[in-house]
Amino acid sequence: MDTDAAPLGLIAGSRSLPIVFAREAKRQGRRVVAVAFEGETDPALATEVHEIEWLRVGQLGKMIRALADRGVHECVMLGQIAPKNLFDLRPDLRAMAILLRLKRKNAHTLFGAIADELAKDGVRLVEAVPWLQPWIPASGQTVGPRLSDDERADVEYASGIAREISRLEIGQCVVVKKGTVLAVEGFEGTDACLERGGKLAGKDGGAVAVKRAKAGHDLRFDIPCIGPRTVEVCASHGVRVLTVEAGRSLLLDRPEVERIARDRGVSVVTQASVSSSAM
Repeated sequence: MDTDAAPLGLIAGSRSLPIVFAREAKRQGRRVVAVAFEGETDPALATEVHEIEWLRVGQLGKMIRALADRGVHECVMLGQIAPKNLFDLRPDLRAMAILLRLKRKNAHTLFGAIADELAKDGVRLVEAVPWLQPWIPASGQTVGPRLSDDERADVEYASGIAREISRLEIGQCVVVKKGTVLAVEGFEGTDACLERGGKLAGKDGGAVAVKRAKAGHDLRFDIPCIGPRTVEVCASHGVRVLTVEAGRSLLLDRPEVERIARDRGVSVVTQASVSSSAM
């Protein structure tokens, strides 16, 4: 069967990215079938897709059946699930089998196991990047104020730390001020890391944040993403610079990001990825 004619599956977590994807995939002529999670996925997604099935976190068998029974051969996974719900989930038998089998439970192992389970039922998990090109910024772009020499030095230092913690599957974001690491992202997520690091920077702020994925990062499971909310968090907590990877990150709602960056004095910078800079 021609997979281009088959519906495109969407495993949708929270925030706006699943909606952005659905709109773009439909614009490109694809029929979108979504599975969404109660208490996580934005209910507005229902108006943006052709079909949607709601389930709770942990219902892996039901999720796979919802896609396979509708003739889905390819699907993407976008959005977030609140960390507390990963601990509070009530797994079905299929999810329980995965959890019991895995010795290490991080994003790569968990989502990799889900991809393997999908494949058993003829559903291939693929990158969403081909449908999201308009939101992937090029290298060397700066939104907001130009960086000072001290800020550039902090960005360079923080980039090395961020690469290392992402390699270790700890997180992707680091907050630095004047050569001192204030916060590294853990299970709490990027926004909470920015808030924590910004508070430690003191009343005068001036912190620098860098978000980087590890070399060989699997974009099927996670695309680093920033938007107005992230920039607002930076502005509210004293983070003066936010740097992300070009080519492997998404910049959503750029006009609003530019407005917040300009009005609140936050610099949003795109850097070449590790692989690109090595070429």
